[in-house]
Parts: sequence; C-alpha cells; structure tokens
Amino acid sequence: MVFLPLVDVFGDDQLEGCFSQASLVGAWLEVERALAAAQAEHGIIPGEAVAAIDAVAVPEHIDLVRLNERTRVVGYPILPLLEQLSEQSDTAARYLHWGATTQDIMDTGLALVCACALDRIDVLARALGDGLARLAGEHRSTVMPGRTHAQPAVPITLGGKLAVFVAELTRHLERLHAARGRLAVVQLFGAAGTAAALGKQSRAVRHSVAERLGLGVVDVPWHAARDAVAEVGFVLAALAGTCGRLAREVVELSRPEIGELAEEEGYHRGASSTMPQKANPVGSETAVGMSILAGQHVGALVAALQVTHERAAGEWQAEWDAIPIAFAATAGALTAVGSVVEGLRFFPDRMRANLEREGGLIMAEAAMIAVGHVVGRGAAHALVYDASLLARTGDISLREALERTLEDDVLAALPPLDDVLDPMTYLGETDQIVTAALEGWARITTSVPAAVGTTRG
Repeated sequence: MVFLPLVDVFGDDQLEGCFSQASLVGAWLEVERALAAAQAEHGIIPGEAVAAIDAVAVPEHIDLVRLNERTRVVGYPILPLLEQLSEQSDTAARYLHWGATTQDIMDTGLALVCACALDRIDVLARALGDGLARLAGEHRSTVMPGRTHAQPAVPITLGGKLAVFVAELTRHLERLHAARGRLAVVQLFGAAGTAAALGKQSRAVRHSVAERLGLGVVDVPWHAARDAVAEVGFVLAALAGTCGRLAREVVELSRPEIGELAEEEGYHRGASSTMPQKANPVGSETAVGMSILAGQHVGALVAALQVTHERAAGEWQAEWDAIPIAFAATAGALTAVGSVVEGLRFFPDRMRANLEREGGLIMAEAAMIAVGHVVGRGAAHALVYDASLLARTGDISLREALERTLEDDVLAALPPLDDVLDPMTYLGETDQIVTAALEGWARITTSVPAAVGTTRG
C-alpha cells in the first residue's frame, strides 16, 4: 500500500475507516443482501434465495487478494466479487445481483460509505464550531488590531474575528446536510439507466432497498450525472479551506513580532532538528497542508462530471481515489485545527500594545470620521492623511500630529481626542456581530440533527 505521510500520520482514523477496503466491500455486500431481500418481498426471486444470499454475501467469504487480482483483469470489482460468492452456493449464484449492474452496487455502496464519512465530518465540524463559539463569546470585548492587506486597519475584537469563522462554519454545516441528502441515495437502474432488467416492479424494489439501507431514493438514474458527488467534493474543499484560513491566522498572529496568540505549549512540540529555540505552529501547518490537499481533489471530481452517453469511460474511476482523499484531508484539517483551537493561548496585553504601535495610527479612520463631521469627509481625509504622514515620519503619536496640523477651530469642535482615539469607542457593531454569529450557530446545531459519526467495516 502507498504510504501517505500527511493523511496516514495526521488524519482521522475513524473517518479513514469509512473508506477502508473492508468497509467498501462490506458496503457492496450489504447492497446485494438488501437487493435480494427487496426482490423477494415483491415476489421477484424466491424467499429461500434470500437466506442463501445472506449466508454467502458476508466479508469472510471474500478473498481480498484474489478480488484485487481479478479486478485488474475485469476493470471493476463487482463481477469478481460475484464470482467468489457464487462459488459458495448454487442457489445464491442463480439469484444474486438480479437485474442490477456494477455501478448500481458500487454507487449505492458509495452512498453508504459517504453517509458514514459525512457523519464523521459533521461531528468534527460541530466540535470545531463549538470551540470557536465558546472563544468568540469569551473574547467579544478583547480588543485587537484589525488588519487589511496585512497592515493595521482599525480596531476589532478577537471575538468579532472568531465570529466570522463561526458564521462560516454555520453555512458549511447547512451545506453538509444538504449535500448528504443528495448523495446518500440508492442507485438501482440497471445497465443503461432504464431499469428494464429489474422488471415491472423496479421502482418498488428500489424504494424497498433504500428503506432497508437507510438511504434516500430518487427515480432518475445518476450513473452519468455526478453532480451530487462533485457537490460533496466542493463542500469538503470549502470546509477544509476554512480550516486552512483559520490555521493561517494562527500562523501569522503567533509570529514573535506580532505575538497576539500561540498554539499550546509542549515539550518538543514544534521543535526544530537544528534550531533549539523553535516552537513552530505545527498544528496549524498540518491544517494548512490538509486544506490544500482537499481542495486539489475537487478538480478531479469536477472533471468527472463530463461523462458521455449513459456511462463513464474513465471519469468515474477518478472518483474512486479523489473522494476518499478529499474526505480524509478534510477530516485531517478539521482534527488539526480543532486541536489548535482547543489549546490556543491568547495575549491581550500584546494585542493592546500592537494597537498603540506607530503612535496609535490605527485610529486614523476614527479621527477622519470625527473631523469629517466638522469639515466634510473629503477634506477630513486630506487633513488626517497629512497628520498620519507627520506622525510616521516625525516619530510622534497621531494625537500629537493632529494637534499640530488641525486648525484650532476644528480641534475645538471635536470631541475630546482621548475619546476619539480610544479603540474601545470605535468597535461599531462588533458586539451585535458576535451575538448574531452565536445565535446562528445555536440554531443550526439544534435544527440539524447531530450525526453519530460511526465507522463502517
């Protein structure tokens, strides 16, 4: 087996179990058993055939080495799977896989394992969102520099920054739920999507199979229509991208010259092999790497949308690897950044000190607005721009520069400069933003049932 250093070491074992070979084969066998039971229910195959199929269609009857060898010859694993099962019972061989096609079994198996994997992603996303929501509430008034273009902009609060991530995760949770409903459905339409071989009761059988497997059901084939698969890939990549964005914030804000937060401490955590002083933000780095990996595999799923006629000729096969890696990388990103959030250390004194760097120039917009009420916005922008230049080049505070450059009558018309230049007076709707984000998270986590996140296989 290929060793994947990032996913195999830093991934989520429970998620990866959903896509183990044992899990996939188990899902295919489960679909075959459900198909037989549904067909017997509707009088298509005899009842004794179900018992025979139930007895043979179990993982212990499958030689995985032989299955892989025959799959390389056939190109797909279901015929080799059926060969091994048929050797166990003549009755099973006669009625097994009646009217179905390879992609029916594999796509329905995909629906089962993806439902398992999406449930695990849901659990990890909720844990991250809960952690961020808690921190956003705790730090709704912890003032810090807001930055645009990587430069100081205006004051914000740590809670307000984290609230944006909470709202983003709220939308992701909605997307996960919707995408799960579109992908976790039975595929049972036969060779070219007409269900002709399944007989006149094909629709009833399909609905019965769905009920037995706990999946949704659709009445239009999706052998060639892979949009639900691509949609899940996009949702995973977007979720992983949010993890990467959060991790990059930690990387940047933990730089010693900024020093506003840091990952948890630990002996040799983030240590260098040659620089003894190093404490690298390794949890965040892992999340960034995983997020990149998840995003890159969406391209394969989008390319796989371009199926011609009624069945793919290679596009479908690209999904076989792209889907598990996208899931594994997303779970890894969630696990890594979730651990980072749980252990984050914050340094409010350093945040406040950074607000006062450059003589408090971060309050220039607040000064412009105050002056604008006296002379108009355009004139105020020019006046405060000149004062900011003087503060920067003259190595003086913004307050002193304003006092030097503004006319006495303008200064007299302003509120006290201590109030104008106090970061705590220029936070706008921050408190309401935090409240809105927390309320939105509470709504989605109560309205969408939490997944169990169990492992197949």
